[in-house]
Amino acid sequence: MPEAVPPGSKPAGLSGPGPAAGAIADAAADSPTPWTLRSLLHASAQWGEQPALIALAGESQSVLSFAALADLVGRLAAGLRRAGVERGEPVLLMGENSADWVVVFLALGTLGALAVPCDHLATPKQIQRILDDSGCGRAFVAGASMETLRAAAQDRRLTVFTLDAADDTHAAPSWRSLLGETAEELPPLDPAVPAVLVYTSGTTGAPKSFTLSHANIGANVQALYREHLAGPGDRLLLPLPLHHVYPIVVGLLVPLASGAAVVFPAGVAGPEIARALREAEVTGIIGVPRLYAALTAGIAAQLATRGRLAVLLFRALLGLSVGLLRRRGWRIGPVLFRPLLARIGPKLRFLVSGGAALAEDLVWQLEGLGWKVRNGYGLAETASTFTGNLPGRERIGSEGRPFQGGELRIAEPGAQGVGEIQLRGPNVFGGYRNNPEANREAFTEDGWFRTGDLGRLDAEGFLVFKGRAKELIVLGGGKNVQPEDVEGVYGASPFVREIAVLEVEGALHGLVLPNHEAVLASGTPRIEDALRVALQSAAAHLPSHERLAGYALIREPLPRTRLGKFRRFLLPELYERARAGAAAARASEPSPEDDALLARPLAGAVWRLLNARYSRQRLSLDASLSLDLGIDSLEWITLGLELERRLGVRLSETETAEAFTVRDLIALVEAAAQRPTAAVDAGEAPAVRLTAEQRRWTREGNLGHRLVRAVLFALNALVMKAFFALRAVGRDRLPSSGPLIIVANHVSDLDPLAVSAALPLRHRWRSHWGGDVARLFSGPLRRLFCRSVNIFPVDERSPGTTLALAAETLAQGGTLIWFPEAWRSPDGRLQRFFPGIGSLIESTGATAVPAYISGSYQAMPRWARVPRRHPISVTFGAPLTAETLAAGSGDTAAWRITHALEQAVAALAPREDGDVR
Repeated sequence: MPEAVPPGSKPAGLSGPGPAAGAIADAAADSPTPWTLRSLLHASAQWGEQPALIALAGESQSVLSFAALADLVGRLAAGLRRAGVERGEPVLLMGENSADWVVVFLALGTLGALAVPCDHLATPKQIQRILDDSGCGRAFVAGASMETLRAAAQDRRLTVFTLDAADDTHAAPSWRSLLGETAEELPPLDPAVPAVLVYTSGTTGAPKSFTLSHANIGANVQALYREHLAGPGDRLLLPLPLHHVYPIVVGLLVPLASGAAVVFPAGVAGPEIARALREAEVTGIIGVPRLYAALTAGIAAQLATRGRLAVLLFRALLGLSVGLLRRRGWRIGPVLFRPLLARIGPKLRFLVSGGAALAEDLVWQLEGLGWKVRNGYGLAETASTFTGNLPGRERIGSEGRPFQGGELRIAEPGAQGVGEIQLRGPNVFGGYRNNPEANREAFTEDGWFRTGDLGRLDAEGFLVFKGRAKELIVLGGGKNVQPEDVEGVYGASPFVREIAVLEVEGALHGLVLPNHEAVLASGTPRIEDALRVALQSAAAHLPSHERLAGYALIREPLPRTRLGKFRRFLLPELYERARAGAAAARASEPSPEDDALLARPLAGAVWRLLNARYSRQRLSLDASLSLDLGIDSLEWITLGLELERRLGVRLSETETAEAFTVRDLIALVEAAAQRPTAAVDAGEAPAVRLTAEQRRWTREGNLGHRLVRAVLFALNALVMKAFFALRAVGRDRLPSSGPLIIVANHVSDLDPLAVSAALPLRHRWRSHWGGDVARLFSGPLRRLFCRSVNIFPVDERSPGTTLALAAETLAQGGTLIWFPEAWRSPDGRLQRFFPGIGSLIESTGATAVPAYISGSYQAMPRWARVPRRHPISVTFGAPLTAETLAAGSGDTAAWRITHALEQAVAALAPREDGDVR
């Protein structure tokens, strides 16, 4: 039997607006007059000159009071009636959020016409489908969308009015031309009359259409009205498009019913949202989870610019705040973070979330910072929200309980209590239009609406959302996977901007949009490898059936609805295109503009140089220098040298860091050629002059450094032998003196310690390492340690300096230890080598000794904090000269050296470790 929750009831002791406001609200809610959009307008008129709508544009604000709004709506309803608009007539409404949009929408509702909201970003084909299905003969459209509408309407007879009040440039009269002198008495309006024609977002396929009646909408508005979601004096920011049900009901109608003002920002970009929060004195936001995730990410990004200490302090305080809130119910966030909250929104108190599930961890973060979070569950078919966490009845981690009048049950719950969420109540729609098959699937025989969502009820009747049944992925082995859960784990990496998972041939695969800025800011040498390591590291925290069997990188955002949900039915085709390289193939077909670009002398020369140097890669103007051509930081040095020798143009390290695509590189070369000092002598190598301070890192050090080194080396050798049973194989193959480069695989933080202990003493004493400047050189004690054990600083954003330091070490006869993978392997297997090692050997002529480290991954993989006892061995191969490594044809010398070393190291691996990724 289904598990059910009875209709909710109003709890005692709710917080909310003052007594006068509460009395007005209760009187309106208990009025015997049936609720309609007309009755809403009449009731809200009592708020008089208080702001109803506030719109920010440019540097100004426009304010429309409740009295003025009621007057305009009443006069427009009268004008629409005189123009022949009939009750139930569908009327298209398309434009960005504005007071004009609201006036027209409320006037249509007051008259009893059927509003048909449409996305102003819809394509002509999408609009044409809506016009055909709805039968609209009139339309109110913003000027910016007028041409799109006309392309969709074609020869259709459509009477069009512009939504822009002062815009008469589109050969269509303004809606203001319909205004009557005064409002008129209108015939009674039955609450059962449809008010809005809705088209589903189409996340799983073609959209369906249905209507919501005044009574459906009113059930939700009145319920939230009684719960005091907002009150007089509140100002609610609404950045969501009004053609969706959630923004219309919760973001517009509930505030208007409560005497609160609705604030429309000038746009939805971060700076525009931030400006609205401050200038409009916003007290609440009506948003979606992605907005709040961006808010917390923005806070973290700002703190990162203030240094690691600021980040650690913030995390500690936030952890304290969340801990006290969870365990004691104490809210100290508003006090701890008062300066931060004041900068974001000085009067912001609460955040309302809908449109998708809000992650529990994100709720705790927002609550810990000091804001109250109001989230719930609902669908467009239930006139938006159906359950909610509201004052007096809330539980973080749940979607709340049903509002008054609503019933919820879990059909056929499994062992964990999870089953389909089914709903019944006055806000549930009556069915899909002209779609009997969809209605048979949507309703049970006893009249409950089948949501297609999964959830469970806790002991007190709070709903815990578990995902979409229609989006549930069933793998080849019969395992069930909720894609949102897996996406949350993989998407936690800062290197992943977006990820969507899908089923391909019985296994889980992913579409990944990289966060280029985060990868570059980290100093990571190559985007593709950074993502591969991040994804494989995340997989360690997932059961085997939820791990990705493959993934494809994309360059454009994943397809979403305007409320942020993935359009999952589009993912398979997008995945196949990404895997097949269709996007790159299309990009490789130059347009006439691209042909003109490549006809320019310098642009053509760069294009020919890249085609010759990276002949194995697919080249296009929009090819990624990192993802498609595999250029890492040290490869930039040799590429820069070739550009300089052939074209006489020198690029700085700062400039090359800003080049993402071939097109970017061409623009940089052309700009650099215009500089007076651009030309250089042919054959001149781009040299980095090391300062005395930088050279100090390659020197022997003073007596104190040598004593520390002796103690640390001896201690390390003892620990490696006693705890890890270190075994060194092939030490006799090492030449007696340098310059020498030990080239080894990299699977663990233990690797440098293992190689050092495995080296003969004469090499160990003169061994040098490159260490990440941010990770190892951030304090005086760390710098002392690095100086003592011969670690020099490596900054991937300054590859020339890194190469110069390595070359200086080798010039003094030292032994250099190099990990060409740059990353600790996430699965213990050998990864691809970066070409930087080839560039280094080509430029210095040093001898290389391949080495393979085995067992350190089992002792301490990259995600482990503490090592465990496990045998480690280091196997050294035969020395290889630069000439031997560079032998052969094809590619550049640096690439040939890199590939040869990769194969030499792989050949030393035990069979189970030897796969090269």
